[in-house]
Amino acid sequence: MEVRGIEISDELIGTFAPILVYWAYSGMYMMLEGLDNYRLHSRKDEVDKNLVPKKDVVKGVLLQQAVQALVATLLFAVTGNEVEAEGDQQRPLLVLAKQFFIAMVVLDTWQYFMHRYMHQNKFLYKHIHSQHHRLVVPYAYGALYNHPLEGLILDTVGGALSFLLSGMSPRASIFFFSFATVKTVDDHCGLWLPGNLFHIFFRNNSAYHDIHHQLYGTKYNFSQPFFVTWDRILGTYMPYTIEKRVDGGFEARPTKDCKED
Repeated sequence: MEVRGIEISDELIGTFAPILVYWAYSGMYMMLEGLDNYRLHSRKDEVDKNLVPKKDVVKGVLLQQAVQALVATLLFAVTGNEVEAEGDQQRPLLVLAKQFFIAMVVLDTWQYFMHRYMHQNKFLYKHIHSQHHRLVVPYAYGALYNHPLEGLILDTVGGALSFLLSGMSPRASIFFFSFATVKTVDDHCGLWLPGNLFHIFFRNNSAYHDIHHQLYGTKYNFSQPFFVTWDRILGTYMPYTIEKRVDGGFEARPTKDCKED
């Protein structure tokens, strides 16, 4: 890919574009955090319930992104994918759509089972996955705040598998992983904004994932980042309603027929 006369490889863009997209999109949400009438939690809840300072969240995310960039660089080098730009342009749109769908299914499947196992295994939860749940009240740039080992297993390995098994090219991966990044940030944004397309087209959204971050929801809603299929199939789907809070804003509440054991 050529930018202003400078040739930049698709592999390089595919490595760093999702990182730039992450901070740009989460930054947009941080500018909107003053919209108290659309927050899923009050500002007081964010201060009282979250167990980690925001500066530590930033450090944790940057560490994970550094690991992802390293693994992506190695993956592109090992696969030696030399697909020319014309190759993507000549591919029928249906083929690219199929690759995207396969990648979404692979990523969802990997993350559901790894995520669920990290909750069921007491050692892994205590020493690894509990770090992500220090954010009881999720916010946008905390989406990738994980233990480094969890980031490697869930996100980095899951991303590598979706890339390899879908057969997409490095150029196609730029768009897929940028989209997956936006979706992940949106799921953690903590806002319920009218007209949000992710809320319209995906059942797996900020309210759905917010349920999982609450104490009563840690045994439910493991699916991420796209569909809720595995939760429905395996009985870990927690239905919920969106209700207005007395002090302003919204709240995602599990329905009465949902068991909390």
